[in-house]
Amino acid sequence: MGPENLGRDVPTTDTDLMPKALITGITGQDGSYLAEFLLGRGYDVVGMLRRSSTVNFERIDHIQDEITLAQGDLLDGASMIQVLRDHEPDEVYNLAAQSFVQTSFGQAVLTGETTGLGVTRLLDAIRMVKPDIRFYQASSSEMFGKVNQVPQDEDTPFHPRSPYGVAKVYGHWITVNYRESYDMHASSGILFNHESPRRGLEFVTRKITDGAARIKLGLADELRLGNLDAQRDWGFAGDYVKAMWQMVQQDEPGDFVICMGETHSVREFCKLAFGMLDLDWEQYVTVDPQFYRPAEVDLLIGDRSKAEKVLGWTPETSFEELVRMMVEADVKRLQS
Repeated sequence: MGPENLGRDVPTTDTDLMPKALITGITGQDGSYLAEFLLGRGYDVVGMLRRSSTVNFERIDHIQDEITLAQGDLLDGASMIQVLRDHEPDEVYNLAAQSFVQTSFGQAVLTGETTGLGVTRLLDAIRMVKPDIRFYQASSSEMFGKVNQVPQDEDTPFHPRSPYGVAKVYGHWITVNYRESYDMHASSGILFNHESPRRGLEFVTRKITDGAARIKLGLADELRLGNLDAQRDWGFAGDYVKAMWQMVQQDEPGDFVICMGETHSVREFCKLAFGMLDLDWEQYVTVDPQFYRPAEVDLLIGDRSKAEKVLGWTPETSFEELVRMMVEADVKRLQS
């Protein structure tokens, strides 16, 4: 069984005994993998969706008949109160956000409203409706930004370098604040970059694997990218969602860095992805200044010691396996 398929355990058939989880952002990369994982553990899964004419169900098509979908919006606290009242979940995983760093520079206020204040609205809804819900907040390594410590762990100071990173810092600290102020079981996963064949095409890793596949199949002749020297700690999203669940199962809530503990440059990712298709990346990749961020994050690499010690979590998929998985999926998709 490959890492792209998280597999299934045998669930209980007694619906009264099934734990219930609400996932915001269920149609996203992480939401779809987490939904699969929880279904495999016998959960009743509810996914919260914004009302939109352009909702993309592609990532959850294969499990849509096994989950319940509910309308709600992080911009509308009343809608989240209604969702919680209607479904009474035991666990809430907040994965919804305006999650593209580049977009956050052009839509800073919207990013703050959704990715930052949206967390407060959801926590308030939980506090009012069912305060014993166990809550998971998707924090991000982008909070570290201009790092002053390598590697980064749970105690590393934040210096975000984008409106997205700033909003994530707010979401992170409001989660800590509600945990301490209201004795809520609220945890944050400070996840470093995690990718998969389900990653959006706007993200650089997927842009690279899709571009390499297009060039290999004669559908394109170049790939334009920004900063090739940026370094990230990249892992497989399917591995990381297990850590989210493990945090929520702890007796005491907390914050955990989830990462591979190794760093690779965009240049290295290009070389590996193109090389898997017997292509010389330097012949096809062009640096385009329009893809540079106004403020760049140059080096992110995490320390997962706490997650290993407390959660017993370690990643199962190597960097090379991740890149190969993504390249092969894009070639297959473009050939079909």
